[in-house]
Amino acid sequence: MSKFQEFTKKLFSKYMLATNTATTCALLGLGDYIVQNIERLDHKDAKYDFHRTGRMMSMGFLYGPMSHVWYKILDGYLPATNLRTVAKKIVVDQAVAGPIFCSAFFMGMSLLEGKTVKHGVDEVKSKFLIVYMIDWCVWPPAQFMNFSYLGPQYRVVYCAFITLIWNCILSWMKHKDIIHDHSS
Repeated sequence: MSKFQEFTKKLFSKYMLATNTATTCALLGLGDYIVQNIERLDHKDAKYDFHRTGRMMSMGFLYGPMSHVWYKILDGYLPATNLRTVAKKIVVDQAVAGPIFCSAFFMGMSLLEGKTVKHGVDEVKSKFLIVYMIDWCVWPPAQFMNFSYLGPQYRVVYCAFITLIWNCILSWMKHKDIIHDHSS
């Protein structure tokens, strides 16, 4: 076994929580970087907001461990990979994790921005439904692949890469009001 293979094996076994958290942080930041650069195409004078990207990355310290624990629980209760079990996992994931993760994102970001809990709750109320509807379009097909073909040790990292696209959606939804305010 090569040194790289040994290193990778350790990342996805002994250091799985750290791997999941670091990957999630990095991909949340990358998603925001992509969105900010797209936004700047329309607003040439806009400066890149490093603090915004830092806040997005900081959410990885919440999302990484939450995802790590969530998939351990889900795989513990539903360990099989047959079609029936995969369908159950997808429904449970969407019905339980989807609302929690979506709400945690908007609330967490509001608090990281120094806003009040009330503001966070208001933002969840105003953005939750549209984001959750988009969530239902993105995650069930992604989770079908995840639960059917990947081992448990790769679940969070796989989701983190799918989340790169999802993070672009979240970052845009989170910051779209700010963009419109600046363009007025």
